[in-house]
Amino acid sequence: MRPLLINIRKIFVTDLFKVSFLNGIATLIKMLAGLASIKVVAAIIGPSGIALLGQLNNFTQIMLSISNGGIINGITKYLSQTKDSGKKYLFYLGTAFWITLVLSLVSGLIMFVFATYFSNLILHTPEYALVFRIFGVTIVFYAMNALLLAAINGFKEYRKYVKVNIISSLVGLAFSVVLCLYFGLMGALIAAVTSQSVVFVLTLAMVARSRWFQWPALSGMFSRTVLKQLAHFSLMAIVTAIIVPVSQIFVRGFITDFRSVNDAGLWEGMNRVSSMYLYVIMTSLSVYYLPKLAELKTNYEVRNEIINVLKLIIPFMVISGLVIYMLRDQVIHILFTPEFEKMRDLFALQLAADTVKMSSWVLGFVMVARAMTKAYIIMEVLHCTLFVLIGRFLVPVMGGQGAIIGYLVSQLAYLLLVAFILRKVIFAHDAKRDNP
Repeated sequence: MRPLLINIRKIFVTDLFKVSFLNGIATLIKMLAGLASIKVVAAIIGPSGIALLGQLNNFTQIMLSISNGGIINGITKYLSQTKDSGKKYLFYLGTAFWITLVLSLVSGLIMFVFATYFSNLILHTPEYALVFRIFGVTIVFYAMNALLLAAINGFKEYRKYVKVNIISSLVGLAFSVVLCLYFGLMGALIAAVTSQSVVFVLTLAMVARSRWFQWPALSGMFSRTVLKQLAHFSLMAIVTAIIVPVSQIFVRGFITDFRSVNDAGLWEGMNRVSSMYLYVIMTSLSVYYLPKLAELKTNYEVRNEIINVLKLIIPFMVISGLVIYMLRDQVIHILFTPEFEKMRDLFALQLAADTVKMSSWVLGFVMVARAMTKAYIIMEVLHCTLFVLIGRFLVPVMGGQGAIIGYLVSQLAYLLLVAFILRKVIFAHDAKRDNP
């Protein structure tokens, strides 16, 4: 009993637990805001509207990564390494600023000009071209907000990061509920592409008081050397930002074509339940784990960090999954409407797949931290391709359950293959002779 209590105490004093606790406060607020938002949106636009909203959210993920060049993880890594090296960090911030500004303006212009085309391509109707025009105008603020969050993360200003996330949740709730109530589906779609742009103003006001924020130096710095360093992360992030949402768009399309748009809405509703409780782990990984990995020098240290993170994540996932599964009927009743009742059959497989996914993320972040570009891209392409192929064959027979089986199998394959790639890290045992 005593060794068990000692191990539990060690977990409670780790930086990861402290960060997770702070994130837990933001997560609680985000979940409450999400409960209200999902309930209102689902009640007004129904499963078919939820499916369209899912398509748009996938598109915004793609465009956000393109608009900042996929450098967010790179900025977090290099700022955590250079934050105590005089003014060296300004070259990273300045280069990132110009990359984000140029790419977001170009992306916004393309979306504004070809709004009708994107509306047809993503939402299968020209009716929502206005949504894409609005997104084109505001994406520069969306991208700049993501850059500032990456900087806050890199400098390990955890409390500030939590405050921004709380503000983001409340603004997102206000936009979703008000616009959806007044403008229905159109309002929900507009809220999806504008809420983070509004948060940028508040984030900027918050970081303006930080010691590292120097506007004249920031806008005047650019380094080709830094650009080349960030290019590795750019490739990884852009591939992920494109291939993951595109694979979901394909699978959602399979469900719509072979079953119905309502069934696609049920699958999307299940994804939204997952995203709500996974948020605390996802933010903890992004806030704590990547900067921590960037500081570690040996395989042995990385191995110990992986073990410590898994000790916290796996119990959380198992307990959360069991609770959500047992309360699935209540979850559907609280979050959605009677139209979503059939979603209860999707919970078991989805929750199991979520546990595998978060375990694979722990290993996947090691590839990101070490800029293992080729291996990372190959793994992303393989697991997303597997997800789409399994979905294509199983969806016509099993509907949404077939899509979730594809999700589970592809994540399991990803976990096993990444574990093989990182076998030298996983089985490292001698810190003195070990090299990264």
